[in-house]
Amino acid sequence: MGIATDIIIIVVTAFFGGLVMQRLKQPLILGYIAAGVVLGPYTGGPLVTNTHEIELLAEIGVALLLFALGLEFSFKNLKPVRKVALIGAPIQMLLTIALGYLIGRTMGLDWKASVWLGALVSLSSTMVILKTLANAGLIGTLSSKVMIGILIVQDLAVVPMMIILPQLNDPAVGFPALGYAALKAGVFLTVMITMGTRLLPAVMAAIARLGSRELFVLAITAIGLGVGYLTHLAGLSFAFGAFVAGMVLSESDYGHQALSDIIPLRDLFGLLFFASVGMLLDPVFLRENLIQVASLVLAIGFGKGIIFALLTLLFGYRNVVPLAVALGMFQIGEFSFVLGRVGLATESIDADLFSLVLTAAVVTMVLTPLIAGQTARLYALRKRWFHHEPLETVNLPNTELRNHVVIAGAGRIGFQIATTLQTHGLPFVVVELDQPRVERAKRAGMSVIYGDATQGIVLEATGIREACLILVTTPGILEGRSIVVKARELQPKIQVVARAADEEFLPIFRELDVTEIVLPEFEAGLEMTRQALVHLLVPAPEIQRHTESLREKLLGGHHVKTPGYKLLTQLRSAEHQFDLQWTLLDPASALVDESIGATRVREVTGASIVGVIRGDQLTPNPDARFLLQARDLVAIIGTSTARTAFQELAGPKADGVETAATEADPAGPA
Repeated sequence: MGIATDIIIIVVTAFFGGLVMQRLKQPLILGYIAAGVVLGPYTGGPLVTNTHEIELLAEIGVALLLFALGLEFSFKNLKPVRKVALIGAPIQMLLTIALGYLIGRTMGLDWKASVWLGALVSLSSTMVILKTLANAGLIGTLSSKVMIGILIVQDLAVVPMMIILPQLNDPAVGFPALGYAALKAGVFLTVMITMGTRLLPAVMAAIARLGSRELFVLAITAIGLGVGYLTHLAGLSFAFGAFVAGMVLSESDYGHQALSDIIPLRDLFGLLFFASVGMLLDPVFLRENLIQVASLVLAIGFGKGIIFALLTLLFGYRNVVPLAVALGMFQIGEFSFVLGRVGLATESIDADLFSLVLTAAVVTMVLTPLIAGQTARLYALRKRWFHHEPLETVNLPNTELRNHVVIAGAGRIGFQIATTLQTHGLPFVVVELDQPRVERAKRAGMSVIYGDATQGIVLEATGIREACLILVTTPGILEGRSIVVKARELQPKIQVVARAADEEFLPIFRELDVTEIVLPEFEAGLEMTRQALVHLLVPAPEIQRHTESLREKLLGGHHVKTPGYKLLTQLRSAEHQFDLQWTLLDPASALVDESIGATRVREVTGASIVGVIRGDQLTPNPDARFLLQARDLVAIIGTSTARTAFQELAGPKADGVETAATEADPAGPA
């Protein structure tokens, strides 16, 4: 089968490699690289015969990686740490390149290879750092935001470096060519942004109207790779065009959907890329150059760590931030592999230097979680106790929160719930990890915490020990389960309402003794069923019996735990059977302690009483002898004028106004 067989072998081996790394709590890319090492030409195991074809496919992986990076790029993410990101990150890269140059010259490399070495080690690993921060529960801390801001700028810098560094091969020719390439890149970028922001959204809108998910995914892929190919024809980097296409598309209404659709394809081709990188790693080279690799790891680790620490101090960050950034970002990143492959392809560096950097990068990635985990211990040497960094919080009240609601997730569902609670003046705190959603909640004046709700430090910041309820609106079962478990650890008696994206999740939430489970898709289907039966003239009581039986069959009574839920169900049932309005009887109303017949409601107001709820008991069609009491919920039907008149009668009795019952016929109709 040729290359098809090779791809199958790589994917299967990479799967098991990723599975092992997942169990070891390491980034999956290490498993992919390990798969490449096992299958590569330097081992005695099963060989991939078409390594050149795999490398060609890996170039698509690079383009898709940068296309997705463009889709994810947003200046909003840089706003909280824009100074250290936009100014500090370039300074850090220049200092690290200088460090790498000195190390290279010490190792006996020529000036060109030394510059390449500095450029390769100047990048840190976005994937490894995000994974490490998430596992430690530090997403949302100030140091994590500084790291992410610097990482964004570093990743963006890969594109110009891929254009500039190959020109070092022949400086006499290269620098004029570099100026010409920069001019072409500027022209292309201007044309792409000018035309792309007008053309691409219109194209995506037209494709979206066709209603075909397959065509939408194909269009996204065609745009990313097609624009990349155009830049290749223009003499620029294929990956540069893909990045620009993603950046332009991210500003359209379809950016988020495009990113979610391209991620599986990006991950698959990215797997091939990292596996192809692993094929270049020679275990024999590692054994024979162990001292050189170890020396490079130590030199780069300490050097980059010191640069990051001093840089964050220079930009005004104190306490644990410089130490956390230094210990978290010392490694060599995955985009160094991308840049290194460009160096190999243009013969700017040799295979030995690439193997040296590749091996050092893998070692530093493996060491990152271990070294970053020592931040608290090292910081404790300066202070006798370690205070966690304050999370980024917005609009939290100065007074301590009590009996409030914690909303995990500020997506469409979470934001709608928060808006309702805000309208009713009820206290709540939203937890969200997505920065644009945090910004939206901030603009709405909501109390919000930027962080991962699966982490105890984040839930502690919400005041969950004093909360009365937590709403888990996230769709993923693993994330939802983690939130519930962590919340119950901190507050065993807290009530939990959880969103279940699938019926298969119900047993998991039942095992966790979740108070209420809501299935949005099921509820939507139930409402559409109800509407269909209404249009088909099925009697309303039969519709209600059928829909409630479906709910009972699925949830098995799990949805009636909370006091008052039965009352809400009865209200919903009555509202679907009649076009009615519910009115609460004020204790000072003229109708209190009077029978319906005595009040002459129908004669006086024109409205008819068709139901009364007292406590949690519904009385449908009460007769004339039914005695109304304070706090009764009375259901009425009638014209708008009649309803208004009844509301006035149900309110507090005005001075000098006699009750309608003074001239009533006790046996009269309602």
